[in-house]
Amino acid sequence: MSKAFDHAVVIVGGGPTGMMLAAELTLAGVEALILERRPDQELDGSRAGGLHSRAIELLDQRGAAERFLSEGYTVQIASFGETKLDISDFPTRHPYGLALWQKHIERIMAEWVWELGVEIRYGQEVTGFTQDEAGVDVALAGGSSLRTEYLVGCDGGRSRIRKGAGIDFPGAEATKSTIVAEAQMEDKSGFGLHRGPLGVGGIGPMDGGDGEALRIVVPEARLESGDEPTLDELRDALFTVYGTDFKTHSPTWISRFTDATRQADSYRERRVLLAGDAAHIHTPMGGQGIPLGMGDAVNLGWKLAQVIKRASPADLLDTYQAERHPATARSLRYTMALNAISRVDPRTEALRDTVAEVTVLDEPRKHLGALQSGLDIHYDLGEGHPLLGRRMPDLDLETADGPTRVYELLHDARPALLNLGVPGAFDIAPWSDRVKSIDATADGPWVLPVLGEVTAPTAVLVRPDGHVAWVGDRPEESLTDALTTWFGGREKVAV
Repeated sequence: MSKAFDHAVVIVGGGPTGMMLAAELTLAGVEALILERRPDQELDGSRAGGLHSRAIELLDQRGAAERFLSEGYTVQIASFGETKLDISDFPTRHPYGLALWQKHIERIMAEWVWELGVEIRYGQEVTGFTQDEAGVDVALAGGSSLRTEYLVGCDGGRSRIRKGAGIDFPGAEATKSTIVAEAQMEDKSGFGLHRGPLGVGGIGPMDGGDGEALRIVVPEARLESGDEPTLDELRDALFTVYGTDFKTHSPTWISRFTDATRQADSYRERRVLLAGDAAHIHTPMGGQGIPLGMGDAVNLGWKLAQVIKRASPADLLDTYQAERHPATARSLRYTMALNAISRVDPRTEALRDTVAEVTVLDEPRKHLGALQSGLDIHYDLGEGHPLLGRRMPDLDLETADGPTRVYELLHDARPALLNLGVPGAFDIAPWSDRVKSIDATADGPWVLPVLGEVTAPTAVLVRPDGHVAWVGDRPEESLTDALTTWFGGREKVAV
């Protein structure tokens, strides 16, 4: 007899990735518990900052975007080298990035997931786990344990879950390190961006400059390790770069990052999965960190829910790796390119100037802007219409229930068959408990980033993550195949 489960899913790590995954599972009707080793949701510093366009769209798909937009400010954040990549003309309701510190992103997200009923247990450290054919036993500091059907590591770049699962983490070793801090300075003469022989850094006010706290980013003279440098190390780094430490004092947070770039060989080891920084790390350049983790969570959540509810076989989880690994690898290469082109030496400066002559042109701007903003992600779902595997545009729709838009249909994280042709043309009764069927009309062109306008389809099957799984230009029997592939067969899977 198999042992009883305490929780359907245990998520280790209560950062943005872990909370987003818990929200997805909860919306899909699957109970998830988050274990976070911090004593509470508060961060000891502002940390990273910002969400790109696609990350905002993911929140919009769940009806949560305005919570975040109301507390930050929108800005054109995409760039390559020293060239700004304006995406204000991109076909999205959110053609911009959102400037908002991670401490605020986490606070707002925690409030949202608490409203959904997600339980986050703080002060909980996972010390190990064992898995069998039926589930995973999770050991906690203090000697207690939990049993779960699936364990997901969202516990950062030094992930204990990844290491415990024996998953390799190959990639490019670090070549340089940078200190980032929030502190006060008696001498504020060093404000602004600084480019020097050691690299790029800067000093500036926090949160609009109303307080004394300053954001300090300073490259180090040699590669250092450890993510908690001291105040003396910060002062030494400042003196090396500026010739003074500006009488820096009263730090509230000091950390260190490097340009190491790694990606897990596998995102899944049987009943253990990885997401966010546990699956990939990179330089902060390009603002990809939080959005990549959110993308992992939204791709994995509905798939894991279907497997747990026995709607789909466990091999549906293999598509998480198949889709997210190559998409993330492309983003990691982008951050590596940004890091390389930011170096300060005559050859790199020549390269940067030459590249700038190209990136100001329209097509390179669109290509790189879509890459940086996450709007060009394309999962390989086979040959067919350009929409297949890409994000569904958030079109305005007219339905029998009145006007709506595509992303409003996804607020409950359920897939939707959108019929834009003859009403009642599709019978999906065997999947009606899993897939919504909506007859609608959509006026206006169908436009995708980079690709431009595409032929308007007669129907589309939209997955809960907002990507198109089937387009109506294919034979109708292929719709049955797509429904079965992504949302299970007519009968539940045997346990």
